Amino acid sequence: MEDYSKNTTREQLELKLGEQLNALISASHALNVRTAARFDSTLQPAAFLIVRWLFTFGPTNATVLAESTAMDRSSVSRLVNQLKRLEYVKSETSPDDRRGVLLSLTELGRQQTKDALKEKESVFYKRISKWEDSELEKFIQMLKFLNDNEKI
Repeated sequence: MEDYSKNTTREQLELKLGEQLNALISASHALNVRTAARFDSTLQPAAFLIVRWLFTFGPTNATVLAESTAMDRSSVSRLVNQLKRLEYVKSETSPDDRRGVLLSLTELGRQQTKDALKEKESVFYKRISKWEDSELEKFIQMLKFLNDNEKI
């Protein structure tokens, strides 16, 4: 009997965790869409995903962008062309491979990204502003543990 009730409790806890993770993912997605609109309301949110990747990781090629953002190469190409027309992204010859092309943010693209992210950060930081440092440290550690793919 104990094993059954222990399993039932565990299942209930896992369901509650799933509910909270879904709420976090949904809220995060909605905030990402609002941030993308803040960056440039004429673009699809997927374009901002490319911008965010370039802002975080720096210059790269279209293949890496496609793999890293889980988009097909044709979508990345179309979105990058839009970003280039709006002067948010530029392409340059790769110094390592003269045939290759590196994509990077322009100064305008970097500034627009910073401005959009300030708004997103303010929403996020408002949610955790009343947390004690110890609570925040524990939350960070638990997220690190959850995100540690090597332990799966």
